[in-house]
Amino acid sequence: MVDWLRNFFSGGFATLITIPKAISFAIDVLAVAYAIFKIMSWIRQTRAWALFKGFMVVVAVYLVALELNMITVQWVMKATFNVGLITVVILFQPELRKALEQLGKGKIYKTFVTTERDKAAMLSEHTVNEIITAMTEMSLCRKGALIVIERDVPLGDHEQTGVPIDAVVSSRLLQNIFENKTPLHDGAVIVKNNRISAASCILPLTQNEIGLDLGTRHRAAVGMSEVSDALVLVVSEETGAISAAQNGVLRRGVSEAELRALFANGGAFDKKKRINWAKKKEKGRG
Repeated sequence: MVDWLRNFFSGGFATLITIPKAISFAIDVLAVAYAIFKIMSWIRQTRAWALFKGFMVVVAVYLVALELNMITVQWVMKATFNVGLITVVILFQPELRKALEQLGKGKIYKTFVTTERDKAAMLSEHTVNEIITAMTEMSLCRKGALIVIERDVPLGDHEQTGVPIDAVVSSRLLQNIFENKTPLHDGAVIVKNNRISAASCILPLTQNEIGLDLGTRHRAAVGMSEVSDALVLVVSEETGAISAAQNGVLRRGVSEAELRALFANGGAFDKKKRINWAKKKEKGRG
């Protein structure tokens, strides 16, 4: 009887130890699979996808060289792979920076940590109305404008390139800033914490092709949206059309209603609207 109880309890404890190990292994596999899936999904939405496909071609060539015993090619590939990590960091530096920023402002992080800055970053109804009024009025008179609305990623580095203002957001002030031949009209206005933080700011230009008919303002808008999660609004000086850029994507020909819906959606593009805007763009070309 004693031996039976001893065997029962020892077997029971062994089972209790085995179950957590099995669960841990399953969680481990699922976590890695989920991470790979998210990384691939994220890479497909960036210019890193083309570089990634090129890297896979190099790996395929290396495998073929191993199979055919091509010594010279193997030597070249091994020398390349030895500095591969440094090369990847250099090539994907903007994408890696953006990925880390996405982790820092993720939903899981915000669930447990809500800072005063997060609360202040929410645009008030007054701010939204003043920005929309300024955009529509500048669109009617074809007054070129570039407005950056800060969200979760701080834009302090870009603010320092401009002239500090720290004023309440108003449509008249925005229109006056972008009045042609005024000292502050050339550059971007940065709006944060429901205030106009700075004007005449210099923004990074995108290196991607966005259209030969678009000028520096639109390139700066896309470039800024590539390095931050900011919502960037543009008024074309040539056509008066309003465009919006976020996450490296530019939407052209945005109406006042669509602009208001964009703000209502938390500064994110509505996927349904994306299809409608794309159709509208194609019709415009025709």
